[in-house]
Amino acid sequence: MDVPSQSLRFGPGASREGTSYPEKQSIDASIGISPAPASAISTAPRVRRRNRMITSCLECRRRKLKCDKSHPCANCTKNTRDCVFLAPALDSASQMRLTEIKEKMGSLERVLEHDVARKGEMRRSWKAEREGDRIDFAPEPEDEKDLEPTPLAVTDAVYDDEADDDLADLGFAMGRMRLSDRIGGFFRPKMTEEMTASLHDGNDHKISTAQGSLSLEQPIPQFAPNPSHRKFLAPGPTYIAPSSSFFFSSGQNPASLIDFLPSKPIADRLLNQYWLAVHPLCRTVHRPSFLRRYSAFWADVEAGIEPPGSLQAVIFAALFSGVVSMPDEDVLMQFGTTKKDLVENFQMGTETALGRANVIRTTKVETLQALVMYMIPLCRGEISRSHSALVGTALRIAECMGLHRDGSEYGFGPVETHVRRLIWYQICFLDVRTCEAQGPRPHIRADEFSTQFPLNVDDDELENANPPTVSASRWTDMTLSLIRMEGNEMCRVVWVDRPRLEKKKISLTAVLGKIENFRKTMEAKYFSLINDDIPVQHLGRQICEILYRRMHIMVLHLYHNSVAYQIPDRLRQIIINSGTEIMERGIQIDTLPMLSPWAWYSSAIQQYHSALLLLMEIFAHPNRKEADRIWRCLDYVFEIPPHIPKDQKGRWVMTEVRDKMGIFIASRKVMAPSSMLERIGSHSPRTVSTASTASTSSPSAVGKVSQSTGDFAHGYTHIPAQHAHVAPVERQGPMSMNGVERQPTMPMPPPPAQPEIDWHEWDKLFPPDVNANYLA
Repeated sequence: MDVPSQSLRFGPGASREGTSYPEKQSIDASIGISPAPASAISTAPRVRRRNRMITSCLECRRRKLKCDKSHPCANCTKNTRDCVFLAPALDSASQMRLTEIKEKMGSLERVLEHDVARKGEMRRSWKAEREGDRIDFAPEPEDEKDLEPTPLAVTDAVYDDEADDDLADLGFAMGRMRLSDRIGGFFRPKMTEEMTASLHDGNDHKISTAQGSLSLEQPIPQFAPNPSHRKFLAPGPTYIAPSSSFFFSSGQNPASLIDFLPSKPIADRLLNQYWLAVHPLCRTVHRPSFLRRYSAFWADVEAGIEPPGSLQAVIFAALFSGVVSMPDEDVLMQFGTTKKDLVENFQMGTETALGRANVIRTTKVETLQALVMYMIPLCRGEISRSHSALVGTALRIAECMGLHRDGSEYGFGPVETHVRRLIWYQICFLDVRTCEAQGPRPHIRADEFSTQFPLNVDDDELENANPPTVSASRWTDMTLSLIRMEGNEMCRVVWVDRPRLEKKKISLTAVLGKIENFRKTMEAKYFSLINDDIPVQHLGRQICEILYRRMHIMVLHLYHNSVAYQIPDRLRQIIINSGTEIMERGIQIDTLPMLSPWAWYSSAIQQYHSALLLLMEIFAHPNRKEADRIWRCLDYVFEIPPHIPKDQKGRWVMTEVRDKMGIFIASRKVMAPSSMLERIGSHSPRTVSTASTASTSSPSAVGKVSQSTGDFAHGYTHIPAQHAHVAPVERQGPMSMNGVERQPTMPMPPPPAQPEIDWHEWDKLFPPDVNANYLA
């Protein structure tokens, strides 16, 4: 006879409807927790249970009542229940079955006790993972143990109260690049001293012990801002300052829609430009539904009815983006006015419409959509604090409207869910982009939202009778934007890992391994879909390459000037390869005719900041095999005058960057933290010998060259002797710093001991034939 389930007893903490053991094993495996070994369970002593005769009826036994053992008993008779007794004796088969069940119960109790013992550890692990603070226990390679990030880069910026707030916080222009006190997302208040040290290292590398060491107390060039410096500190031609008036508008703006609205043929041309140059890159609308709204807008205008504020805002935002994406000469030729005037008209029209739509307290997705479309052309290469504050406001509005939760969780249709996802991931990009420019860190954390990536489908498919529920394995309307979205979210992961690297809670190998896995995943997922003869698909390849190579620079640039040891040569080669590829692909986006429709947005994808890193490297090692390739990029980025000899280009550019940075920092009254100053002052002055300098020009000396400037060094070695005494180029015009006397100020440390390097783990990620032999 089978034993009723009611008679089974559960151990402490167990549930009658709990997870079965095999299912629990699969759950543990998915979160990285190993189940208890089978051998441990099978060899554990069995729990023997006494087979006691059951004399009460099953109902009294289940309800824990005293049974009078009559048939039927008094309790069952009183409550009109079936009174059932077990047989007075069990046959041998039933007895064995009962014994087997009881033994299995004992085994389950031991498994449950094992799970309860691990519960506290699991909770701590999940909590640490949610906080981005989980410790990676993977073994750390020997060459990483002595690497330290530079103490001259911090996350948070501080300024003196006497800073010049009238000065734009955009930094200064240096060719096609814009630099400020925040580079690569980190605040560098001592950038002038770093550049001075590198310049001194290249010019006076034969200093001897008898001459003495340079101390930090010696004066460095003093930079006094004057009106003539406003030219390179002024915003560039692509800068568009946002207005805050629409945030504080009461919604009763006296300006009329007709004041800003062009004729329909002009609006149609601008909308076509939007579909060509903006929509593929920065997709925020579902095109078929937007076109229906566009027709309704003009129907209201022609009927003399004022369209709703949210509809006005989204239409003007699209026209505004279309104007910004057009070249100046095309605007003048097609519309007979300057691009600046047309941009101002549509920017004011968009802001007026947003004010009427009550954007600051809206619950309409269309209004938020218009705000995000308005910010896309603003947040590109030149980003001020006001842009960052505007993005923060948009993020708070989006979270208050629930866009950080996927639309499928609330039963939205395919189109509504798709649009909500588009808007959210555009905000995610703006969050990371403004963080890079103004800091201090991204506000959106990956564990705080559940919005999924949009499906890789065409817009028309979402309106089918049976809309797709999975992504297509082909190039679609959405593919280019998806590449950007996925790359941006991986950048967010790297942002979270960087402070963990500094705290030694994750290894450099682990972070680079994540980036390498991401590269392989993206190439396997998208590269097979790309036809390079189609311009928009070729653009997708360029952007994908830029995104993952930027992550190498994000991680490694802080270790390029490690204090304790030089960065290993293969890591240095990754920096050089990735930095050069970023610049070359960025130049292609800027200059290739087939990619010209999207060149207007290239400064949002990358800002050529890796050029500064490669400039330092090529200044220290002019004989690199990549030298010609790097200089072609640097000539384009820094717009180096052609009359400057090749052997003097590096010093000319570094001097310009140093002097302009000094003026900008002096104007902004940047303050360095006390801990940084203490860290710098804690290193005693040291000298470098001529022997170590002479060895740097030999390929055999790779990996053993000296680090020449202590904390201020960039990890570069001395330039060869034939370039050691090149005189600085005499400069005239606005780029000259008016005869500022430049004095060397940095200490000269001896070459540190090079540790033994185990490259077994690195060879798995980066093949030796690619990352070796970097000198010609």
